[in-house]
Amino acid sequence: ILNMLSQVSRVLVIVGGINWGLVGLGMLMMKDWNVVNLILGGVPMLEAIVYVLVGAAAVKMLWR
Repeated sequence: ILNMLSQVSRVLVIVGGINWGLVGLGMLMMKDWNVVNLILGGVPMLEAIVYVLVGAAAVKMLWR
């Protein structure tokens, strides 16, 4: 189960990193490229949960 948790954490951190990269690039180009918001923007609570999970995955990866 720890291996699966590590794999899920890795995927969440990659998704979060790509999303932040797109947010920054979008800001430079005066666009909104927040993929999580574009997909889940209609459900703010679900969007917040995704952000918390990405943050928790990053913290988990610090303590490998």
